[in-house]
Amino acid sequence: QVQLVESGGGLVQAGGSLRLSCAASGRTFSSYVMAWFRQAPGKEREFVAAIGRSGGTTLYADSVKGRFTISRDNTKNTVYLQMNSLKPEDTAVYYCAADWKPFASVSPAIREYDSWGQGTQVTVSS
Repeated sequence: QVQLVESGGGLVQAGGSLRLSCAASGRTFSSYVMAWFRQAPGKEREFVAAIGRSGGTTLYADSVKGRFTISRDNTKNTVYLQMNSLKPEDTAVYYCAADWKPFASVSPAIREYDSWGQGTQVTVSS
């Protein structure tokens, strides 16, 4: 099992920035594909960004492309989501997810991810 703990959420004005972090347990973090999802009130959970094992491959939802950057530090077992130019519609609970299957690749599909964090709230005021 992989334990994931998110941090870094909070309240920010539109146009501002936040950086989310997700710390993972386990000695094989570098073998996990990692992703961020979000869920706004009354809406389904949606894909935000994913990153491959070495960090060389990334994938973004169209709604965040050019504003958000996903990265990872395998020496710290941590994945990050840098969020710039935040908009009120980015308000949601943000979840970190891990796909630790042997042949995993970056994917926007919720069903591919095996472990989830508890989420961190991001609120963007207008």
